[in-house]
Amino acid sequence: MSDPKISDEASDQDNAMDVNIEGLPGFEATANGWIHLVGICIEIFGVFIIVVGIAWSTLLSVLWRKYDRPYDEYKIRIGRSLLLGLEILVAADIVKTIAIELTFTSLGLLAGLVIVRTFLSWTLILEIEGRWPCQRQTLTVNTRPANQAIP
Repeated sequence: MSDPKISDEASDQDNAMDVNIEGLPGFEATANGWIHLVGICIEIFGVFIIVVGIAWSTLLSVLWRKYDRPYDEYKIRIGRSLLLGLEILVAADIVKTIAIELTFTSLGLLAGLVIVRTFLSWTLILEIEGRWPCQRQTLTVNTRPANQAIP
């Protein structure tokens, strides 16, 4: 036979746990909503950086023709804004995937997005700087910084 006092204490503990657990789904839904909103805001910011970077690069290219190779300068500016925008979009994907819906499918999709965007970033760096990101940049006499004196 079971002791009625022990079973009453156990049911009181179960009820207390039920109250705490019942309050959690509302908090979880609210937190997920806010995290989703933050992820969307980060995505909008990333797209904004890309669009403003392209517009700014175009404006500078049209107004200032003082460069020897204006196309190369224009391409470099656009590449830099794309790189920054892609990095921010990856951060938004990480926030939205990890914080909101962590499943093997969403994790696989995130991994695919990160791989594609990393490849794009590497090819943009190759296009802009003429080297792979993992290669060290060597300075020659012609590429020495302007403020450095000749030995």
